[in-house]
Amino acid sequence: METLLYSCDEGVATITLNRPEARNAIGATMTAELDALLQQIARDDSVRVLILTGAGGAFCAGGDVRSMNNATVRNAQTMRAGMRRAHRVVKALYDLDRPVIAAVDGPAFGAGFSLALLADFILVSTRARFCMAFGRIGLVPDYGALYTLPRVVGLQRAKELMMSAREVGATEALDIGLALEVLAPEALMPRAMQMARALSSASPIAMSITKDALNGSLDSDLDSLLKLEAASQAVAGTSDYHKEATRRFVEKQAPQFQWPATPAAKP
Repeated sequence: METLLYSCDEGVATITLNRPEARNAIGATMTAELDALLQQIARDDSVRVLILTGAGGAFCAGGDVRSMNNATVRNAQTMRAGMRRAHRVVKALYDLDRPVIAAVDGPAFGAGFSLALLADFILVSTRARFCMAFGRIGLVPDYGALYTLPRVVGLQRAKELMMSAREVGATEALDIGLALEVLAPEALMPRAMQMARALSSASPIAMSITKDALNGSLDSDLDSLLKLEAASQAVAGTSDYHKEATRRFVEKQAPQFQWPATPAAKP
C-alpha cells in the first residue's frame, strides 16, 4: 500500500495513515486503500480490535486540499462520485463489528476529525488538535461528521464547532467528551495497545452486539431496544465464552476480561 501501514498481532490490528509529508491528508489513493483494507478486516475473524492512528506526529490533516486545487476536472458529478467512495470507508469503519480505537497525535482536521469520530474510543496526546475546518474553504462537514459529532458532544456544541471552524486542544477535547483520555505523546500508542489487548480478550459476540445496539440506540426507542436486549442476551448467554466466564467466577479464577486501569496522572 502507498498510503497506509498495516499490522496485526494477537488479534489487535493497527492501521497507520502514512503520508507524513502531507500530514496524512486523505486523497483518492488513501480512500481506495482504506476501503479495501477495511473490507479485508471485516472478513478476518482473527482481528478482534482495530487501532487507527497516523504517522509523523499527525493524525490526519483532512482532505488533500492541494489535489482539490489542482484537479483538472472538478464538477458536481465527480465530487459526488468521490463522496460515494468516501462513504464506503465511513460505513465500513462505523459498522465494523469490533471495537475501534483512534489514537490521535497532532492535528485531526476536517475529514481527519471526522475519521476519528468513527472510532468507539478516542485517545489523544497532549499535542492533539481538532478542527472542523470545512467552513474555512467553503465546504460542508463530511465523512459522517454531521451524524457522529452531535452524538459525541451534543447538538449545540457540534453546531459551534462546525460553524466556527475553530481549533480544539487536547484538554478541551477531554472536557467536552470528545476524548476519552489525554496522554503524553510517547504514552499514546502503548495505552491504545493496552486497551486493545484488554478488549481483544472480551467476548466477541457480546462486544459486537453491544456496539451495534449502542450505535443505533439514539435512533431507536425503549420498546425496540428491550426486544433487542432480550434476543441478544439469549445469544450471548448461551455462548461458550459466557459459560467459561461464569465457571471462572464460581471457582474464583482470574477473569478472561479485565479493563486496564486508567493512567494514574495526566501529563
